[in-house]
Amino acid sequence: MSEQSAIATVDEATVEQAREQAADAQRVIVKAGTNSLTDDDSQLDRVKLDKLVSDIMDLRKRGKDVLLVSSGAVGAGKGLIDEETETVEESQALSTVGQSHLMRHYTQSFDRYDQTVAQILLTEHDLANPERFTNVRNTIETLFDWGIVPIINENDAIATEEIQIGDNDMISSSIAVGIGVDLLVTLTDVGGVYTGNPKDDPDAELIEAVGDNYDAVQEVIEETTTGGFGGIQTKVQGARDVSEYGIPAIIAKSTERDVLEQIATAKPVGTLFVPINGVHDE
Repeated sequence: MSEQSAIATVDEATVEQAREQAADAQRVIVKAGTNSLTDDDSQLDRVKLDKLVSDIMDLRKRGKDVLLVSSGAVGAGKGLIDEETETVEESQALSTVGQSHLMRHYTQSFDRYDQTVAQILLTEHDLANPERFTNVRNTIETLFDWGIVPIINENDAIATEEIQIGDNDMISSSIAVGIGVDLLVTLTDVGGVYTGNPKDDPDAELIEAVGDNYDAVQEVIEETTTGGFGGIQTKVQGARDVSEYGIPAIIAKSTERDVLEQIATAKPVGTLFVPINGVHDE
């Protein structure tokens, strides 16, 4: 019996309803990981970045508000500094070099569409403090009112823990819940949740939907992956967290053609986390 067959499928009508809910979303968070923005040498890839921006503009043309949570500052820095980084402190310094480079490319790419962007640097501490998060939420609301695309990244210069564990996945889910968006899309170089690592296992199968079968899916992930953070585990956890607040979430492949437009037209893409009606931990 394959791992896929051991995992119960989600009711087809429930999946279709969730796809329609995702397509109708008016406020969308798009999270792009480092591998979705860098090349094989871990340096910023302008072609990938331009493709991401074009996909986001597909949503903007449909009148949707889009907030981008972007990794890639360290990768952008590697293209400018010819130094080997071995310590957290060196990675932090590299991120400060790369962040302005990353934003310069984002600004240039969005300029092709006359789309203004804004930069926000955060840590989980900013989201956990009610007063500080209120300020973050008010800023995002104002930017949306102005038709601007906020681009959020973790503040690697001061977040020693986050830079080691790649916490943009959790930042994106926290913001999704905190400001009440309608959809979270996490773009990766893999393109969904599989029964194994598709890079190593040719028999790994895509899990198309996660809902009541979450426990079985989580068990498979724990058995087939290593490391606690920065990989598929945090992406799945973040998607599950927002689904428990009634928000659909999708993990999809960043290189998929017109990936965000497909989601906006209710096409099956990646792995869909169907909303769980108000079942979450207080």
